[in-house]
Amino acid sequence: MMMKRRTLLAASGGLLALPALAQAREIVIGLTMVKSGPLKTPGEATETCVDIAVAEINAAGGINGRRIRIEKFDTGSDPRQAATAAQKFARDDNALAIIGPFSSGESAVAFPVGERLGIVQISNSASQPGLTGNFSYAWRLTEDEGKQFGRLLTSLTRKGVPASKAEIMFISDERISNITATQFYPALLRSRNIAFGEPVSFQYRTFDVAPQVTQILQRGPEVVALAATPDGAGKVLRELRRQGFTGRVIGSQIFADPNSVELFGPEGEGMIIVAGFWWDRNDATRAFTRKYAEENAKRGLTSKRIPHHSDAQAYDIVYLMKQAAERAQVTGEASRIAAERTAFRDALRGIRFTGVTGEDTCFDAARDAELPGFIIEIRNQAWSLFDSFPADTCA
Repeated sequence: MMMKRRTLLAASGGLLALPALAQAREIVIGLTMVKSGPLKTPGEATETCVDIAVAEINAAGGINGRRIRIEKFDTGSDPRQAATAAQKFARDDNALAIIGPFSSGESAVAFPVGERLGIVQISNSASQPGLTGNFSYAWRLTEDEGKQFGRLLTSLTRKGVPASKAEIMFISDERISNITATQFYPALLRSRNIAFGEPVSFQYRTFDVAPQVTQILQRGPEVVALAATPDGAGKVLRELRRQGFTGRVIGSQIFADPNSVELFGPEGEGMIIVAGFWWDRNDATRAFTRKYAEENAKRGLTSKRIPHHSDAQAYDIVYLMKQAAERAQVTGEASRIAAERTAFRDALRGIRFTGVTGEDTCFDAARDAELPGFIIEIRNQAWSLFDSFPADTCA
């Protein structure tokens, strides 16, 4: 099983057929990815985005004249495997840094391992607040769930959406869904004087959510706040509409996947969610989206046509790493890897970065990126930009 999860990048054919660079030495970067298990749907295209960025950078001369080589590890959505991946990349592969882990649960386990080994990990999706605070090698190019959901609530007020009474439903056995629904949603709803009852849970593999939906609808909510993966959200949506709920369904980034519109079907109409990436924002985001759709089609991921924010963040992490590696003047030499990992970490401090996720992005004192928020409404079974918020400034 472990051998199936360890995948080396085969640099041949299609997108990955790259010209040889002048320097033979390579800079190795690890990729902790999710291509199986409960997080497969939001996580499987991370690999596509990393491969696109690596191909672009290598074709343009690499990093300091050295090509990037990606070592990959599929965690199967198991946090323990993210810790194993960090050890493999640091000890076996001489990686400079690691893209990932993907989820908050994986990051909570793997960040302490990376800290002990002195290797930077930059997550593209872990959005639980506070994950990076105690570590110097843990970074995130993502925005936390609490901040993004707060932006959504602000948008409801300024757009006049009725939301004086809410109810919360969530997946109890998915880490960030559980924390979001039991901590962030209640605190933020309370701060806006929005009434709500005890959050109602269901498990990831629950087939019939009718009893839970009946329970919350008996309380008469104007909005239902969901904290769930896309497939879990789809089940709740269908049951809410079947039982006659006509109000708004709202949610933070957890299931903000533009490719889930078909999964939600007509029952998703009017849903309002918040995302960290808007594909139609400018020429760069549109160009990235075209490449994303084309490459996923080649890989058989035909449903992945528009990037999820975690996809865009994975793509940008590769370019962020390039910028930091050039700033640190890394060589990729095995004999210097420990010192270069530290120099790479230090080069990230105070860095400013522009990519498809935003312009002049900075990192706060806890090494979390400050990113914009895009409030999305599903209209006519398509994503529509409802509102937007600029990134916060860094001190």
